[in-house]
Amino acid sequence: MASKGQIFAKHSPELKEQILKEYFEGKAGPKSLGKKYGVPLKTIETWIRKTKLNIDVRIDHRPGHSGRYERRNNLTIEDYKERYEILKKYQAFLQAQREKK
Repeated sequence: MASKGQIFAKHSPELKEQILKEYFEGKAGPKSLGKKYGVPLKTIETWIRKTKLNIDVRIDHRPGHSGRYERRNNLTIEDYKERYEILKKYQAFLQAQREKK
């Protein structure tokens, strides 16, 4: 499992292509290819699985940033003020609920 702030290695499309070519030609297995090229076994197994599913592993399909990060940067002061007012109303609602009990 990835840990917070972890940076993943980026492998060139040429390296991926070379590893997959050697695997599918039957020259070596994933474990020996991983040792030869310094790529984790699970990574190579993922590339093989995706290739069998006709997914091009040479292209990075991940977005550059999560949508959450990008949305946060697009908020205006008015958006923050509106959120603050909503939170104040919600806190008042919760307080009233607690007092009823």
